[in-house]
Amino acid sequence: MAALKLPILLLSFPLLFCSISALDFVFNGFNSTDVFLYGNAIIESRILALTNQTSFSIGRALYPSKIPTRAPNSSRLYSFSTSFIFAMAPYRDTLPGHGLVFIFVRETGIHGTSSAQNLGFLNFTLNGNPNNHVFGIEFDVFDNEEFNDPDDNHVGIDLNSLTSTATEEAGFWSDDGSFNRFRLNSGENYQVWIDYSDFQMNVTMAPAGMKRPRRPLINASLNLSHIFTDEMYVGFTSSTGQLVQGHNILAWSFSNSNFSLSESLITAGLPSFVLPKDPITKSKWFIAGVTAGGFLFVFFIATILGIFIADHRRRARARAEMEDWELEYWPHRITYQEIESATKGFAEENVIGIGGNGKVHKGVLTGGGSEVAVKRISHENDGMREFLAEISSIGRLKHRNLVSLRGWCKKETGNFLLIYDYMENGSLDKWVFDCDERNMLRFEDRIRVLKNVASGVLYLHEGWESKVLHRDIKASNVLLDKDMNGRLGDFGLARVHSHNQVASTTRIVGTMGYIAPELIRTGRASTETDVFGFGVLILEVMCGRRPIEEGKPALVDWVRRLAAEGEITAAVDERLRKKGGWNEEEVERVLHLGLLCVHPDPKTRPKMRQIVKILEGKIEMDENESESMNAYLLERLKSQGTWCDSSVGFGHKHPTFEDFLQSSSTSMSWSDSIVVGR
Repeated sequence: MAALKLPILLLSFPLLFCSISALDFVFNGFNSTDVFLYGNAIIESRILALTNQTSFSIGRALYPSKIPTRAPNSSRLYSFSTSFIFAMAPYRDTLPGHGLVFIFVRETGIHGTSSAQNLGFLNFTLNGNPNNHVFGIEFDVFDNEEFNDPDDNHVGIDLNSLTSTATEEAGFWSDDGSFNRFRLNSGENYQVWIDYSDFQMNVTMAPAGMKRPRRPLINASLNLSHIFTDEMYVGFTSSTGQLVQGHNILAWSFSNSNFSLSESLITAGLPSFVLPKDPITKSKWFIAGVTAGGFLFVFFIATILGIFIADHRRRARARAEMEDWELEYWPHRITYQEIESATKGFAEENVIGIGGNGKVHKGVLTGGGSEVAVKRISHENDGMREFLAEISSIGRLKHRNLVSLRGWCKKETGNFLLIYDYMENGSLDKWVFDCDERNMLRFEDRIRVLKNVASGVLYLHEGWESKVLHRDIKASNVLLDKDMNGRLGDFGLARVHSHNQVASTTRIVGTMGYIAPELIRTGRASTETDVFGFGVLILEVMCGRRPIEEGKPALVDWVRRLAAEGEITAAVDERLRKKGGWNEEEVERVLHLGLLCVHPDPKTRPKMRQIVKILEGKIEMDENESESMNAYLLERLKSQGTWCDSSVGFGHKHPTFEDFLQSSSTSMSWSDSIVVGR
């Protein structure tokens, strides 16, 4: 936590019990005796800090005593009112996440919970179990599709599950009826009011110091009889994943009898967790220019005129560029009527997948009967950017291991359609993960598909007139044709650069588990970040495990540990190991190649040309290629076709691969490659 000026806070004081059913307390700042702490939660400068910069951590704090929530031997629930002030503190140059939850639970501790998107609330196994007896109000800054989250900045009511029964975008209603949105993890201090009475739940929030809005953010009819036992613990839980931020509680009140107790919270003089903005240096020159002598009026007129002309030219240029672009690709343009006919009016029975922007339909073009896949892209959610990326990259790329673009269509409504060659056998992940032992890919088939993809990526990096960065290499983006050959597709995130040009964008895109550590730090994609994604692809295909799985270590960390212990073949897909019949030396070579591709130092990773040669068994490399590889590993690679020699290697007494793993110092763990993507 950054050094901040802290306010003079009142002493914490629990108020006296009025009866066995009543409990009142107010904490304007916290002491170690005020709450039970679990996980990473600490009291720091009288602030309850649930999490810090530690990734994949949980912090939980509970009031030390159980509170009565229903009348003994009765179904009648007690009313309650609570208010608290929280701040989600982002860290500079770090992607923030995940969120916090106000909770009622039966037991203390954090058993049965997990971090990241589970918010320390429940784990995947227990999520939705009616025997949990867990209630929460979540403040979530991550959009989780598995929990049906509406967006990455919302408030929700959770009953035994992180799939909320009611959700709303974070904000407050003004008295004039307008809705004011705000960002939960901006570092600002926000006050929350939660009232439950007569089966009605009201959740209200506003910036700290502001009067409580009259209209609640969430008003829901809620029967908690099946959730609440006679007594419950009450408090807060939060978590971090690859995304990290501080989750801080600055003040808290709770009452079973006095719904005005929240007025006792101190909202003035609280510390601020907002990151300071970079100083603006150009404004003084602008002011000096504007105020200079008798040119004020002329400058004002010239500015207005200049803005008008620039806007007019920009609009005209945009129209001209789009017209030029359409003319350039006119031979590939297909009318909407043809596509609608090919897909039988986009019939549901022709749906073959769900993309990031909508459904993918199978169709048959008239005048030849060619089977195609039609991908719909919305104008929203950067749809135009994705459409242009795919057209400007894959539209002109021709390679046997890339999915071919047959044509495109732009509707006047702003929606776009891309038409590809139909891949009869679907995506690679289906043949690795979603199949039984009889139908899964054999070892030699997996190697062949990896060779296909490597050849396609090499073409993107070196074989075309410009360098293309795919930026989203993963099993679900590898499609298999009728002969089970792999083709890399989905160029919605691709970027094209000249071969001597460094990518200028700093927008972090990709998929969780496949993104290189340096991309998290700099936001700048490169051929090395594509190599990292390909390395993760090697490991998931060979091991039959996804990069991230609930309750298991990250795939890269797991394989790395087995390699260091000389047991790397234990990482091979268990179903393949049962079948047998595979070459152990070749397996080791491929797995070690995958680990080298995901090395945290991008300079140590091989180039795609080297990867292709290794996969094809062509170990010898010219001098220029050898210079960019780790010399130690290259010597091992040249010996017996694997990362070892006859005297020193993996599975022997001397753990030389551990030396390799430590050859490039970095403060980032292998699991740091896991970030949120599309």
